[in-house]
Amino acid sequence: MLAVVIVTYHSAEVVADCLKSVRLALRDQGPARVIVVDNASADDTVKLVRQVDPAAEIVQLERNSGFAAGVNAGIAAAAGCDVLVLNPDIRLDLDAVARLRETLAVPGTGIAVPELTGEDGSLDLSLRRRPTVLRAVGEALLGGPRAGRFAPLGELVVDRSRYAREGTADWATGAAWLISRDCLDALGPMDERYFLYSEETEYMLRAGDRGFAVRYQPRARAVHLGGAQQTSGTLWALSAANRVRLHRERHGRVPGLAMRAAVLLNEGLRALAKGRVRGHRHRLALRALLTLPRWPATPTTPATPTTPAPPGYVCFSAQDWWYHNRAHSDFQLMRSVAGRRKVLVVNSIGMRMPTPGRTTQPLRRIGRKLRSVAKFVRRPMPDFYVMSPLPLPFYGSPLLRRVNAVLVRAQVRVVCRAIGLTEPVIMVTIPTAWDVVRPMRRRALLFNRSDRHSAFPESDTGTIQELEEALLRRADHVLYVSGALMAEERHLTGDRAHFLDHGVDLEHFTRRDRLPADLADVPGPRVGFFGALDDFVVDFDLLERIAADLPDVSLVLIGDATAPMERLTKYPNVHWLGFRPYEDIPAYGSGFDVAIMPWLDNAWIRHANPIKLKEYLALGLPVVSTDFAELANYTDRVRAVTDPAEFIAAIRSILDDGGPREPQALRESVLGASWSSRAAELMAMAEAPPSRG
Repeated sequence: MLAVVIVTYHSAEVVADCLKSVRLALRDQGPARVIVVDNASADDTVKLVRQVDPAAEIVQLERNSGFAAGVNAGIAAAAGCDVLVLNPDIRLDLDAVARLRETLAVPGTGIAVPELTGEDGSLDLSLRRRPTVLRAVGEALLGGPRAGRFAPLGELVVDRSRYAREGTADWATGAAWLISRDCLDALGPMDERYFLYSEETEYMLRAGDRGFAVRYQPRARAVHLGGAQQTSGTLWALSAANRVRLHRERHGRVPGLAMRAAVLLNEGLRALAKGRVRGHRHRLALRALLTLPRWPATPTTPATPTTPAPPGYVCFSAQDWWYHNRAHSDFQLMRSVAGRRKVLVVNSIGMRMPTPGRTTQPLRRIGRKLRSVAKFVRRPMPDFYVMSPLPLPFYGSPLLRRVNAVLVRAQVRVVCRAIGLTEPVIMVTIPTAWDVVRPMRRRALLFNRSDRHSAFPESDTGTIQELEEALLRRADHVLYVSGALMAEERHLTGDRAHFLDHGVDLEHFTRRDRLPADLADVPGPRVGFFGALDDFVVDFDLLERIAADLPDVSLVLIGDATAPMERLTKYPNVHWLGFRPYEDIPAYGSGFDVAIMPWLDNAWIRHANPIKLKEYLALGLPVVSTDFAELANYTDRVRAVTDPAEFIAAIRSILDDGGPREPQALRESVLGASWSSRAAELMAMAEAPPSRG
C-alpha cells in the first residue's frame, strides 16, 4: 500500500494545489492514503487541507519541530506502507506516482525520485554526488555549476544528458521522493537534529550505506515551486552549517573541521564578491560557521556571535538506567534532549535504605544497586552519559542527609567537569536530590513532577514531603503530567507550573508481525499488561479475579514483580513472562488482544498519568483501565471502569465486539505526542532568557 506524506508549515498558499495534483496522480493506483503533517502552522493551512481534501488524514504537531520530525510523524502514521514524501509546493504530473512505483520495483532500489522542473518548465538540477571536502573546495573556487562539470570537484550533477535517462545518484533534493517499506524498516527514522536541510542528504546517504539505491526516473515528473532558501538569509546560514554537521557526523571531527574550512572559504568569497546587500546571506552563514554549536538551538535562531553556548543537561532520575524500565519520562525526555545537547543522567539515589520487614526483596534491591554503582559512568549513546553515584540513603537522619548530599554532589561535580558540563540545566525527578542540587551552579532548575513520591508506602513520608515542597517552591519550572496534582499544588508553584504531559516513542511502539516465541506459545485470546508489577500500585486482587472469572482467556503479565507471584501463576491461564528488555516490549504488546491497567485506588494513581497508556494506544490496542483523573481525556478510546465486575465485563465486551475505535485510529490519536516534541518544549522552557520585571 502507498501513503503520501506532505509536511506543511505556513503552507496555505501552496498546499491546495499540491493536494489536487496528488489526488489526480493517485487515480488507478489502488488503495492509498494521504497524510498531511502540520508543524503548528499559524495560518489557514489545516483549514484548507480539510476543505480541499476531506479524506486526507491530518497529524498536527504541537510546535514547528522541523522537516525530519514531520516526515517521521507521517511515516509513523503509515505503518506497512511505502511512503511518498512531498513538499507542499510540489505539483505532480498525472502519471508521476505510477512511474515512481515502477522505478521503486527495480531490484536494489530503496528510494525513487522524479524529474523536477520550475514553474516555468526549466529543469531543476536535483541530483547530487556524495559530499566531500574536495568538492566543497571546488565549489568555493569555481562555483557550483562549473565545479559540477567535473565529478571530483563538484557535488551538483549538471550534465543535462544525465537528467534524460534513468539511473542512480548518491542523493537527490528532498522535495519529492518515494521510499520503500523495506528501506524505511531498515533505516529507521530520519535524523531530526538538523531541523532543516541535510536531513534528506543524511537519509539517502545512509540508504546507500545499507545497499539501497537512490534511483532517478525522468518519466516521473513534478513541478517544484521552491525558493525559500534563496530568499532567507537565516535558512541559507542553517543550510551551510548543517552541511558541516553532516560531514562531521559521518566522518569524524578532523574531516568535519576540513569541511568547515572549505564551506567557510565558499561563503567568505561570496560575501566579498557580492557586496553589502547581495552578500548578506553569506555573511550570516559565516557567523553561523564561525560559532557553530553542535546542533541548531532553535528553528529561528541560527548561531551568531551573541548567542550563548547552549547548556548541557543533568537529570537526577527516579529510576536506574541499568535495571528499570527505560520508558520512564526522565529517561525518554533526556534521550531526546541528547539529540541536541550533552546529557548526564544520574541514576536514582533512592528515598530510603531497603530494610527487611518493610521493603520487598531488600537483598535483591541492594545487590542490583551495587552492580549499578560498580559501572559508575558509562556512555550508552552519543552525548548521553549515565552515572551511578554511591549514595547513603539514610534520609530519616538530618545529619546523614547532609553527609549523603555532600558525597553525591562531589561525585556528580567530578563527572560534570570531566565531560564538560559547567552550568547545566538540572532536572530533578526524585525529591531526595534537592539537598544535592541546592548549591550547584546551574542554568535553570526543573522539577519533573511525574509522581507524588511521598505517597509511596516505602518512603519516609514526612522527609519526602518536606523535600517535595522545597522543590515546588524553589524550582524555576515545575513540569506536571497530572492536571489534578498541578491544581492541588498551584499555591506552591504559581505561574512556574507547566503541564508537559507524557510522550510516546512512536517509532519504537509500532505493531510487529512476528511475536516472541514465548508469547506465540500462549493461546489466545490474550489479555496483557507490561510494566513493573509493584504491589503498591497494581491491584493483584483484580488480576486474580480476571484469571478466575475468564478461564478461557490467557492473562499475560510482562515485568519485574515486587510481590510473590504464586497467587497468580497457580492459575493455568496466567502466563507471567518476567522482565523483558524495553527493546522487546512492542513485540510482546503486538500479541495482546486487550491491554489492561489494573491500578489500586490510592493517592499515587489519583495524581499519576501512566506512560503505558500512550504506548498501548500507539500499538493500536483496546485498553481497559480502572478509573483515574487523567483518563478524562481518553473517554473515546479507553474503557474506564470502577469495580472488578465492570472490568471483567469490559474485557469480555471488547473480545466479543471489538474496541471503541479501530487500531489505526487509536495509533493516530497519539501521533502528535512524540517524546521529541515534549523534549523540544522542555528545552524551550529551560533555555528561555530570564524574564525582566
